[in-house]
Amino acid sequence: MNATTGLTKMTSHELARIVFHHKELFILDVRNETEFSDWKIEGKGIEIINIPYFDLIDGVDSALDKIPENKPLLVVCAKEGSSVFVAEQIVEAGRTNVSYLEGGMKAWSEHLEPVKVGDLKDGGSLYQFVRIGKGCLSYMVLSNGEAAVVDTLRMTDVFEQFAREKNVKIAHTIDTHLHADHISGGRQLAAKEGATYWLPPKDATEVTFSYESLEDGKEIEVGKSKINIQPVYSPGHTIGSTSLIVDDQYLLTGDILFITSIGRPDLAGKAEDWVGDLRTTLYTRFKELSNDLIVLPAHFGKVTELGEGGKVAARLGDLYQDNPGLNITDEAEFRRTVTENLPPQPNAYQEIRQTNMGKINPSEEEQREMEIGPNRCAVHDQ
Repeated sequence: MNATTGLTKMTSHELARIVFHHKELFILDVRNETEFSDWKIEGKGIEIINIPYFDLIDGVDSALDKIPENKPLLVVCAKEGSSVFVAEQIVEAGRTNVSYLEGGMKAWSEHLEPVKVGDLKDGGSLYQFVRIGKGCLSYMVLSNGEAAVVDTLRMTDVFEQFAREKNVKIAHTIDTHLHADHISGGRQLAAKEGATYWLPPKDATEVTFSYESLEDGKEIEVGKSKINIQPVYSPGHTIGSTSLIVDDQYLLTGDILFITSIGRPDLAGKAEDWVGDLRTTLYTRFKELSNDLIVLPAHFGKVTELGEGGKVAARLGDLYQDNPGLNITDEAEFRRTVTENLPPQPNAYQEIRQTNMGKINPSEEEQREMEIGPNRCAVHDQ
């Protein structure tokens, strides 16, 4: 707490727990209207308004009557500085229980919150890392002193620290496909940890680095007890998209199947070519799998998809009942749905793909700017 003003800071971790547990919070977002409309903090207990910083430079009186006195207030901006300035004025005006978001929306975009998904049959465990500010999901499979990280995000220090805490060695990093909305940390983490990096070969025709081929027929062993990660070729979002079956319990679907939507086929400019693959994967190949598999996607679209404790997961059989993208019986209608009237493409997605191929090497700050904003890998946001 700032002793002179009574102002407190809130970390992204603290904010994530508020969102996960549906606690009440009022947010004043002082970014410009364009940034706010593109991407904001959301949650079941969250109430949020946008008043740009430049409208508050000369005083916060215009904002005070819009801010309830009976709820905690969080002021947010892009990088922190503007929110501190505004929050201090609000405290000086006599309001209490006021905080600002440490590091601003930049920190929120990069925060990863580990959530335990469940136990494995041999006593191992599976964790989901929720990048709540951007809707990305990574996974760590732990078994008998070893770990595999799936769809690693570029904040690799989080995975390294978590592995140290759990006393496991990262033996494998796996990308289910060549990502277009965020920069993969899989190669970087594998290099730092002496691990094997896996990538589907059909997505790797233009990459500039070596990798292990992730394809049907391979089994990736994690730990002495042989927790098998079985690749399932599932094209459609990309031509190489490959899902993973872990411990005969979990289906890690990458960006091919989400909880309330399905993957879009257009981020490599191949929508017309890949739409048939997408339908075959979702309507034929996945139908042959056990309905009891727990689907764990690489993204979520809305915070309403967060379940107990922040976990994003659903039973495959339930998705065939409830997910609209799995219930389009007419093939022509399916084709129209996944190729027309799609959401905007992810920010800088071409540059992100080039980075993930190893063709360009942007700086840390450039990578951060490339990733700003929401993920847009789904056909539609529910």
